[in-house]
Amino acid sequence: MESEDDMHDANDEESLEDDFYSGETGMGSDDGDDDDGVYDFLDQESDDSEDVTSHRQQQNCTILSEADISQRQEEDIDRVSTVLSIPRYAAGVLLRHYNWSLSKVHDEWFANEENVRKAVGFLEKLVDLPNFRELTCGICFENYPQKMMSAAACGHPFCGACWRGYIGTSVSDGPGCLLLRCPDPSCGAAVGQDMINLLATDEDKEKYTRYLRRSYIEDNRKTKWCPAPGCEYAVEFVIGSASYDVCCNCAYSFCWNCTEEAHRPVDCGTVAKWILKNSAESENMNWILANSKPCPKCKRPIEKNQGCMHITCTPPCKFEFCWLCLGAWSEHGERTGGFYACNRYESAKQEGVYDECERRREMAKNSLERYTHYYERWATNQSSRQKALADLHSMQTEKLEKLSDKQSQPESQLKFILEAWSQIVECRRVLKWTYAYGYYLPENEFAKRRFFEYLQGEAESGLERLHQCAEKELQVFLDAEAPMKDFNDFRTKLAGLTSVTRNYFENLVRALETGLKDVGPSNSQATCSKTLSPKSPGGKGNSSKSKAASNSSRSSGSSHCLQPVDM
Repeated sequence: MESEDDMHDANDEESLEDDFYSGETGMGSDDGDDDDGVYDFLDQESDDSEDVTSHRQQQNCTILSEADISQRQEEDIDRVSTVLSIPRYAAGVLLRHYNWSLSKVHDEWFANEENVRKAVGFLEKLVDLPNFRELTCGICFENYPQKMMSAAACGHPFCGACWRGYIGTSVSDGPGCLLLRCPDPSCGAAVGQDMINLLATDEDKEKYTRYLRRSYIEDNRKTKWCPAPGCEYAVEFVIGSASYDVCCNCAYSFCWNCTEEAHRPVDCGTVAKWILKNSAESENMNWILANSKPCPKCKRPIEKNQGCMHITCTPPCKFEFCWLCLGAWSEHGERTGGFYACNRYESAKQEGVYDECERRREMAKNSLERYTHYYERWATNQSSRQKALADLHSMQTEKLEKLSDKQSQPESQLKFILEAWSQIVECRRVLKWTYAYGYYLPENEFAKRRFFEYLQGEAESGLERLHQCAEKELQVFLDAEAPMKDFNDFRTKLAGLTSVTRNYFENLVRALETGLKDVGPSNSQATCSKTLSPKSPGGKGNSSKSKAASNSSRSSGSSHCLQPVDM
């Protein structure tokens, strides 16, 4: 069900009265320019349906478990050992040196084997231990029988206890133990995994093996660990894939490029700015600037949220001043306007004395309100997504079996419900990031902003319809005592809504990723004004909120004991 006609077939007349996701949403032009780029967005459902389906089926990554990683690692070591005719331990050291790149190993080795041996610590000929009954350990300087001594390829003898201590210390220091060399300060011979397995304690062997396995992922530019907490899967990315969004077997989706959570349609740079802004102190300072004034004496910021203009700073300052003009309260009284006005402030304001201060305060307030508007909706969609994930898990573990029993349907025939919930989760993620996109969309690009708000509003309303169908309408069948004959109609409706919603959001993502390039001067502001109704960012009006805030700021209580803002 990829086209608008299919959507109408899939849903009953009542659910489609308001031409949901239809091309007939008032986007047509009276001038007959239906082929304009602005309208292509809604037409792509039918034109690109096959491309969309194939795009969804493409796999841009391979998920690797610990067993998979170990197997690949062993295969690479065997391959290098066979091709270069060197021992396995030497092949392992060579691969680690070149970040597990087979092509790099082969290129460097055949280009200049001597330089590679010198850089890695390979000797052309192995040096055997001296053929003496007793040998002196190079660390503790005690004499031991030859059979109790061990050496790397260089032949420098050390006792077993000193080797264990040397290896244990290196392993405790971290992954640097993978580049271990002979303990002799003048020697650079490599110490391979064969000696670790022979001489180290079981605990050190386990740590070394873990470091070795992790290096295969962390040193390879094509693989990364899944960033989800507690996840032990690795992800191998298919270089050249169209999308950086990858999904691990643990169900966590993240961006391959920046390892943040999946954030299409927003680019990695915008995500970094948004996350930094959410955690930075700049918004705290904006709030302080917009909602407080410094005490004229101690300069501590004070918030006034109710009461009269008589302010008393907290101890030890205790300075009393007028909130409006910041002058000492001892100079105020009935002649200056009383407790709720200040004639001095009004006169000075008319003369422009407070213009710059008020301008800065107003700018800070507007900036804070704009950021708060987008952040609240961003966070709300994140919460809704978490709730949808919990509902999907509940559906998988409990409700699907219950529904199968009550409607006499095999669970294999109820997968359309899980697909609907998975689509809701994905759409919540996309919708969340559209608010970060909208925050950084230049305010002077009027046509793009209006068109973006229209598309965002349509996405919200369509997602709410799918969510309601998957939640409330499904509940009727879960509560039923016997199989209901209209369950098949529900199946058709939910599957149709899932398909149409998926197509719309994919078109929305593509449009935003290309910067709404089809909206430009040729589309004209007049066209957008005719076809799009005015909306606040996100398609939700905030006039009531502003009005409520205004009413709240006008109301005040009787108390004038005000608290400073804690710094």
